[in-house]
Amino acid sequence: MTATETRPHLRATLILACLAQFMVILDVSVVNVALPTIRHDLGFSEVDLQWVVNAYTVTFAGFLLLGGRAADLFGRRRVFVGGLALFAGTSLIGGLANSETVLIVARAAQGLGAAVIAPASLTVITTTFTEPAERNRAVGIWGAMGGAGGTAGVLLGGLVTQLLGWRWVLFINVPVGLLTAVLAHRLIAEGRNPGASRNIDLAGAVTATLGLSLLVLGVVRTGVAGWTSAQTWMLIGSGLIVLLAFVVLEGRFAKQPLVPLGLFRSRSLTTANAVLFLVGGSAFGMWFFLTLYMQEVLGYSPLRTGVTFLPMTMTIVAGAMIASRITARIGAKRLLVLGMLGLSAGLLLFTRITTTGGYLNQLLVPGVLAGAGMSFAFVPGTICATAGVAPREAGLASALVNSSRLFGGALGLAILAAIATARTNALLGHPTAGVHTFDEALVGGFQLAFLIAAGFAFLGAVLAALVMPNVVARVPGGAAAHVQPAIEG
Repeated sequence: MTATETRPHLRATLILACLAQFMVILDVSVVNVALPTIRHDLGFSEVDLQWVVNAYTVTFAGFLLLGGRAADLFGRRRVFVGGLALFAGTSLIGGLANSETVLIVARAAQGLGAAVIAPASLTVITTTFTEPAERNRAVGIWGAMGGAGGTAGVLLGGLVTQLLGWRWVLFINVPVGLLTAVLAHRLIAEGRNPGASRNIDLAGAVTATLGLSLLVLGVVRTGVAGWTSAQTWMLIGSGLIVLLAFVVLEGRFAKQPLVPLGLFRSRSLTTANAVLFLVGGSAFGMWFFLTLYMQEVLGYSPLRTGVTFLPMTMTIVAGAMIASRITARIGAKRLLVLGMLGLSAGLLLFTRITTTGGYLNQLLVPGVLAGAGMSFAFVPGTICATAGVAPREAGLASALVNSSRLFGGALGLAILAAIATARTNALLGHPTAGVHTFDEALVGGFQLAFLIAAGFAFLGAVLAALVMPNVVARVPGGAAAHVQPAIEG
């Protein structure tokens, strides 16, 4: 028997929604530590390896807003269970993959499942817990699951990869996802928003995802064809045209647009999304290159890599809690600028990495500084993004923050990977440059990527300082609940 609408299982609902959220965020960070092993097993090139991350990220971001609408329209439990089933099934396919193409397609489908699960799990909580104090407590626990998932992922990814192999970082989703789906079907009350529009902007989600995918693919192909190739610019141009079509669709034709363009009349929302786009653009690349550096250059095991990441991820979690308490005292704009400068400084320190890699100076200090910077940017950035909109649009505005960060991460990672690969190839092709080994050339590419990433973060600080208006440091009711943790590791 399934749960009734009149007597939902409150504790079971909270546990299942939090478990699903934990799994979705875990799957971002758990895969990163396994990247070098995946690369060697399936024969990925360095520039194509990023698609293991970006395939998930792009579809997650592109369909995130649509997932929330679908839950209201088709039924929260039904959509939640469907997302879990899709996530589990595509995880199985990804774990069984014997080629690059199969793994990338499976990761993209996983991202679609995640885009359904994340907003549906939150909607299940906010509609099941009707008493304000209970709802706030439940939403707080749900939000903490994201931070816990990101932190656990770096360690669990290393442990599972080293003991069982990289495929098991995907296989573990199968029993967890299916069991959660079965229990959710039995214990979570069904429900839909009777006032929800019957229109669903599928065209908007598809064009946004396709446009960014083509743009990222064009940037990625520069590592093979070069920036002057007609193929490169055909892909980039096609991506820009499709993204322009997305803007036209949202502004003129969509009956219920995925992203109402009127939201961007708010200067604080527009600037905050631009800044957090740059947070994603710098942070995704940082996790990616650090993973490769520790395992490919320093020879760390996957487990040691995960343990090395822990101080950084713990700093992000602690920093988010501190930032939420001091934003009102310092001011959201000021803390946002400070956070972006901290992130930029940490990334700049990472340019000092060498082939011998001292832990304290080259990994720990820059990592903690960058982690604190991310938290001090993400919390006030979200507040700034939601402060300038009507309360009824706060959830949409905060979900847009997540999409901006994920889209920025995908595009930023593509750009940084292309630059790092080009730099490594240039150093290997010119012995007179003083590079004598492949590791030295690889580190040279990573150093340049970190330098560009630091530039992205510094640009975000400038934008925040010069363009962001001063806003009241508050989070509208329910808005913070839609914020995904800023952990991509």
